[in-house]
Amino acid sequence: MAWFVLVVAGLLEVVWATALKHTDGFTRLWPSLLAVASAALSFFMLAWAMKALPVGAAYAVWVGIGAVGVVIAGIVTMQEDAGPARLLFLALIVVGIIGLRLVEH
Repeated sequence: MAWFVLVVAGLLEVVWATALKHTDGFTRLWPSLLAVASAALSFFMLAWAMKALPVGAAYAVWVGIGAVGVVIAGIVTMQEDAGPARLLFLALIVVGIIGLRLVEH
């Protein structure tokens, strides 16, 4: 259950980080509310997952999911670069996330 909560927390990190792009420095109400609410829930869920998971693995997986997710969101919704080198390094992050999950008990 802790791993599931951690994955959802990572996905919420994608939401708040992407929403930040649309806040215009927190001058737009709805994107700002979405960013703050999803960040708070993401942190809460990360903290909950850390009760059962090692801090290093939990934090690394959370950050990795967020980083990969935000880059993918940028590529898909904001026409950011999707060059081969960028995709290769994203794949390496994903391999790291999977590796951390596999070595945790």
